[in-house]
Parts: sequence; C-alpha cells; structure tokens
Amino acid sequence: MNFIDTAIPEVKLLEPKVFGDERGFFMETFRADEFSKITGAKPFVQDNHSKSAQGILRGLHYQTKKTQGKLVRVIQGEVFDVAVDMRKNSPTFGQWVGYLLSAENKRQLWVPEGFAHGFYVTSETAEFVYKCTDYYAPEFDVSVKWNDRDIGIEWPLVNGQQPLLSEKDISGKSFEEAPKF
Repeated sequence: MNFIDTAIPEVKLLEPKVFGDERGFFMETFRADEFSKITGAKPFVQDNHSKSAQGILRGLHYQTKKTQGKLVRVIQGEVFDVAVDMRKNSPTFGQWVGYLLSAENKRQLWVPEGFAHGFYVTSETAEFVYKCTDYYAPEFDVSVKWNDRDIGIEWPLVNGQQPLLSEKDISGKSFEEAPKF
C-alpha cells in the first residue's frame, strides 16, 4: 500500500498494489499494522456500504462525540470524496481536500476524526464502502452545508446541475454555526 500525503497532513490518499493477469486482479485493501503505524488511528469497529445514483451528494457529516475516523473506497463507479478540517487549533482548520475515488483507480481516502466528510457521485451509480473507528451515533451527528461559502469546495457537478440531497443535508448547518473540535 502506498500512503500519499495530501494538503492536509493527517488526511492520506492510499493506493494499493494491484496484481493482475488474464484471470482478474488481487489487491490488499487494508492491513492493520501498516495502517496504524502510518495514521495512528484507533481500530475499526464498523463497516458500511452504500449505493447511490449519479448526482447524489452525501455530506458533509461528522459526529461531535463518538467521533469517527473513516477509511473510504469505491467498489463500483466513481465519486468525488471530500474531507474538511473541523479542528479549531489546526493549521488547516476550515480547509478541504477532495479526490476522485473509483473502482477503476482503486484509491482509498483516510479521513481522521475531527473532519467532516462527504462525497458526490459522478458516475451513473456508485457503491461506496468504508470502515469507521467508532459506531454511528445519530444523536451526535452533524451535517454541514455542502456548498458553504466559507469552505468553498469545488464540487465537479455533472452538467452543472445541483446535487440531490437528503433532508438532513438540505437543512445542514453553515460552517460558522457548526460545532468544532
């Protein structure tokens, strides 16, 4: 596994070594000892899997307590995946990084605790899987507006059309009013 630094040092882009031949391919998607050494992350306790259609945006989400680090990847299709630093004392507070993750490029993104996370589906459909360092706790869940001007994420919207959002994300908080770490 190749761990690639991003503009936010704690967020890592992961590229697996893929071994392929006429039968298909093999890759190691997670190795606890190596991952822990590079990220210092807590062990994972929950795996999640979602399927979404093109134009759906999920996020920007985080939990104020029972915070979750997430290791995310796409097993079908393509998404633009984003992490936003919500840590007040961080030199990258309020900054974001975003990467295209796809079944084809097999990249993963490590989104540590203290970050809001979201993704936008650029392909016809996408299946998104991720590991979490703590359990989902809806009572501590926060959604930050996907298009908040203070954050300024440059989403690659298909045909410039507004994304499809859940009710939770439509009523998301502004970056200014969202709780920070």
